[in-house]
Amino acid sequence: MTDNPNNNGNGYHRFHIVAERAPDVEKWPSRFNVRVRRSGLAKLIIKELLHYGPRNKDVILSRPCLYGVFSGPVGGFMPRDQHCVGCLRCTTEFPDFVRVSHNPERRKLGDSFFDFRVVDSVTYEAESGLIPVKGAGYRGKFGGEGWDGMWTDMSEIVRPTRDGIHGREFISTVVDIGARPNFLMFDEEGRSVGRTPHVFQIPLPLLFDVLPKSAASERTWRITARAATELGTLAVIPIGAVLQYNLESDHVAPLVRPGEKDALPVLEKAPRLIEMDGWEEGLYRAIHTAFPESLVALRIPFTSGQELLKFARKGIRVFHLTADYHGRDPKGAFVLDLIRRAHKAFVEAGIRQEVTLLGSGGIIHAEHVPKAILCGLDAVALDTAALVALQARFHGECRDRETSRFSLPRKLTLAWGAQRLVNLAASWRDQLLEIMGAMGLREVRRLRGEMGRAMFMEDLEREAFAGVNGYEPGR
Repeated sequence: MTDNPNNNGNGYHRFHIVAERAPDVEKWPSRFNVRVRRSGLAKLIIKELLHYGPRNKDVILSRPCLYGVFSGPVGGFMPRDQHCVGCLRCTTEFPDFVRVSHNPERRKLGDSFFDFRVVDSVTYEAESGLIPVKGAGYRGKFGGEGWDGMWTDMSEIVRPTRDGIHGREFISTVVDIGARPNFLMFDEEGRSVGRTPHVFQIPLPLLFDVLPKSAASERTWRITARAATELGTLAVIPIGAVLQYNLESDHVAPLVRPGEKDALPVLEKAPRLIEMDGWEEGLYRAIHTAFPESLVALRIPFTSGQELLKFARKGIRVFHLTADYHGRDPKGAFVLDLIRRAHKAFVEAGIRQEVTLLGSGGIIHAEHVPKAILCGLDAVALDTAALVALQARFHGECRDRETSRFSLPRKLTLAWGAQRLVNLAASWRDQLLEIMGAMGLREVRRLRGEMGRAMFMEDLEREAFAGVNGYEPGR
């Protein structure tokens, strides 16, 4: 699914994701309900028969829908709701007996954060690998809470990179994972001394996060592992599942919890990255002893800058910071602000270049990826977005990783699931290229922490309206 043609004789491969259509395997509720009063339609047909005569059958049986809503065996007597896009042409021409309304069952998809509109977008991206485009343009709010309170600043003098998505101008989405010292030291003979870079690269700033308990199974672990392999990125999978289902790979990052260090020697080869679920001194030493060449990532909830620096002093150079599925920490702070705090702590300590920050939780739209990187992450790990790509249904409010309940389609297969995740990554990468091209940036590593390209609604409103009678910050 990834296509890396050899462009020249020196072995250079240009990264490309080949998306293939992967239609839904389970019928979702239609977006709209189309209701036709059959008596009204029958009267119309009789009227047209009398007016045009039986020879003009094509005219009489034509119906006002370009999308096939009335193209079933009995036409408008049994509309095909799943084809309706809400253009309302039918209600405009025949207001007396045609009604189109939103389907309440469709609006129940997702939860209060990952609502049905986001489900629509992610489902389309996972099915086609394309960028969702609405002919009527953007009809939502231009500001709000969470990610909607952040805007990206585009430049007017970036013509050379505006067509990067079409391949005529190359924009790199490669990111480094690992430890990089601020400077290198060499002895008199030119040999490096002291710390040296210990990194590996992935071709796009997207990983697949560990699945919640309710969605975890052999099928889903194999799907994320296969998608990560085909994309060249990483999938975080518990070490128990890695061993049980023989999932060892350069593209699988085993997640090791306290008490599981005895499973480390069972791994046949050293993973590129091992995630440690929470800090434990003994586990950290055990991982380094078993796999001295592997990078160790500390997986912890977003915490204070001082706490993160404490772990950095203990030798941690890769952090996987997590929020709940709604992007909040236990105190209610949103992930956008949490990322900025973590990034700022390392910048002020003068070691931001030495660490890698991964993040997950609350990142559900393609636009959230560049926004999260602007705020300071190196790469993001997909959680609920990947589940929705696999047509997972939410049961209630899904916030907590341990107790949230999801159900997956019965017809879920390895090939289909992996293709859906590859398509999602293809769509999100193209949207990342679009925004980077508009900013005039040629590589995603330059995007990280580039706060000069970010605007925050709260700051702009304060600058514009401070001192104006009636203005209240944060409202």
